Amino acid sequence: MELINIFVKSIFIENMIYAYFLGMCSYLAVSKNVKTAVGLGMAVIFVLGMTVPINYLLENYLLKEGAMKWLSPSLATIDLGFLSFLMYIAVVAAFTQLVEMAVEKFSPSLYASLGIFLPLIAVNCAILGGALFMQQRDYPSVAHAAVFGFGSGVGWMMSIVIIAAVREKIRYSNIPASLRGLGIAFILTGLIAIGFMSFMGIKL
Repeated sequence: MELINIFVKSIFIENMIYAYFLGMCSYLAVSKNVKTAVGLGMAVIFVLGMTVPINYLLENYLLKEGAMKWLSPSLATIDLGFLSFLMYIAVVAAFTQLVEMAVEKFSPSLYASLGIFLPLIAVNCAILGGALFMQQRDYPSVAHAAVFGFGSGVGWMMSIVIIAAVREKIRYSNIPASLRGLGIAFILTGLIAIGFMSFMGIKL
């Protein structure tokens, strides 16, 4: 039940886009059509779902103070926490490279449409945010961290697909010239975020 709570909360209540506004650069730039948004969303799900549990293992068995006592009691006083950012980003970059190679091989059209924003997953603040939230919340097991990472990815994908669908529908609407493009996207994002705030009243 606790894992289900974490999964649901990471999608609706603690949504990376609508609650924390993390990963906005890719969210705004790639949300012009649904197909591209789905492709990037699936890539983010994979990277978050894989890197958060791996970073959890690194944090709890290598980096934080006392993490290496499983190797030897003499190592219990070692604290490598200052390497957390470096290690987290290295893991994210490695999985981003795997995703980039896979997309380029199996879907060249999607690779071309995503352009620079596919490799930029490595520095997407939503991806690093997942690792840092995992560290801050101190989940009791790697399963909890994995569910949180996967749920956060699903929430991010849902957010970008929602805004992409809306932007496709309003493409030919009579929008004032000064609001076309990013202007109306920011307004829509704010309105959807207000809607998602209603989930915060749910007690899980």
